Amino acid sequence: MKKKQAHKKLRIKKDDTVIVISGKDKGEKGRVLHTYPREHRVLVEGVNMVKKHAQPSQDNPQGGIVTQEAPIHASNVMLIDPKTGAPTRIGFKTLDNGKKVRFARKSGEVID
Repeated sequence: MKKKQAHKKLRIKKDDTVIVISGKDKGEKGRVLHTYPREHRVLVEGVNMVKKHAQPSQDNPQGGIVTQEAPIHASNVMLIDPKTGAPTRIGFKTLDNGKKVRFARKSGEVID
């Protein structure tokens, strides 16, 4: 029986602005709509668009083929630095008041 590999915690959160660093959508920027920590994936607005066959419903009475975003692996995206606008890695530090915050490694800017 295959054991499921444990991933590190996601450093990317909902509503972060990220850039795709590899894959078919490389270079595209977007906002994180949803995170899937157990699968280590994120859903980014306008990235990894797939076509899905939809049956008619109340929301979509016509049915047909719908285009929507699909999740991509979190390792394929990088956070955009709020200060410089460049892709950056994410670090964690504890402030003087004891609060743990994320910060951009490139500029040192606190995120959140």
